[in-house]
Amino acid sequence: MILFLRILFITVLAIMSWGTVRASMAQALFDIPPAVTGNPWFQVTLLDAYFAFLTFSVWVVWKEQRTAARILWVITVLLWGNFAIATYMLVELFKLPLNSPLDPVFTQRRPGNLALPATFTVLGILVYLLGARNLLFPAHA
Repeated sequence: MILFLRILFITVLAIMSWGTVRASMAQALFDIPPAVTGNPWFQVTLLDAYFAFLTFSVWVVWKEQRTAARILWVITVLLWGNFAIATYMLVELFKLPLNSPLDPVFTQRRPGNLALPATFTVLGILVYLLGARNLLFPAHA
């Protein structure tokens, strides 16, 4: 099961990376047309995704014992979504040998590492600022 989950989360990272690069090359992050952002299905799908991110974050807040790690992981998950979730799970899964049970991944708390979520948070803020450059610095005709 550990091998399956490792492959699953590596696949999530690969597909999300491909999709994000493809979308970024086609359109700036905040240049989504109003016809899309105003669509009720787009809106509810976005809400659904963020509620899932919050649900995962509740577990991470329980699992991480340091307050700073908790806060940084919540910010990271909200900024990066499934990139952060897959990364978090891969870190947990690669701590175990392939033949061990999954229990430690889901039931053992850990002291909390700050480097990874801090890096994700800083990069996430930079990516969002870069994606918002057209809003922050509009071109003058």
